[in-house]
Amino acid sequence: MDLTQIFKTKHPVIGVVHLLPLPTSPRWGNSLKAVIARAEQEATALASGGVDGLIVENFFDVPFTKDSVDPAVVSAMSLVVQRLMNLVTLPIGVNVLRNDARSAMAIATCTRAHFIRVNVLTGVMATDQGLIEGRAHELLRYRRELGSEVKIFADVLVKHARPLGSPNLTTAVQETIERGLADAVILSGWATGSPPSLEDLELASAAAGDTPVFIGSGASWENIPRLIQAADGVIVSSSLKRHGQIEQPIDPIRVSQFVEAMQRSLSEKEEKAANLPTQSAASERLAAREG
Repeated sequence: MDLTQIFKTKHPVIGVVHLLPLPTSPRWGNSLKAVIARAEQEATALASGGVDGLIVENFFDVPFTKDSVDPAVVSAMSLVVQRLMNLVTLPIGVNVLRNDARSAMAIATCTRAHFIRVNVLTGVMATDQGLIEGRAHELLRYRRELGSEVKIFADVLVKHARPLGSPNLTTAVQETIERGLADAVILSGWATGSPPSLEDLELASAAAGDTPVFIGSGASWENIPRLIQAADGVIVSSSLKRHGQIEQPIDPIRVSQFVEAMQRSLSEKEEKAANLPTQSAASERLAAREG
């Protein structure tokens, strides 16, 4: 998948809009107006800070169901996504937690969003919701049935979960792409706010080949210059909140700081790569003169 077709850049920063509790969730506040207002505020802050895309999650609906969410959640998320599509010009994705990929695909298709995130596309993971089995066969057939072009970004060995058995990361990435038909893969740490290791990102990128690899958690302005060297893009939220606290709204200053740190690192990498042939040629000429 060519990321530039969606995000207009080879290395997108995707900011997360964490929705306030939605209808039927334990902490639902009985005000969809408040949910929409907070979502619009966060989307605006992310866009003004320079991100390349957004993803909308029902993050505060804990405890999550492990599969299908209530229809009220689907309705509320559809409404929010449509409002954000009219508010910002950025590509938008959908993640229906914990693993309702079918609803995410329906929401994204009907609102003309661009991609979805699926926590468990293939394999079996032990989570706090119980065992979650990947249903790639259902999701891919459903996408075809809808006539949808929505892309599937799939986690590999997703956070807040443990795989049954001890799968090799390289094998897990390859199977998610080759057997699950993911359009992009996501690598996270063990929990929200925990980054993947550089070594794991390098392994995942090598296994993924031409398929994009995203950092899915724990990215900050301090570590993104190092982590992005082994990834194609990043999905980020926690470090962009006021005081770095997950319950707080997005801070546009933190967003700008993050985006600038990543862009500066990528520019330095490209500049270094561009200078390598010149330096090599100069070394050869010097060696020839000395010889």
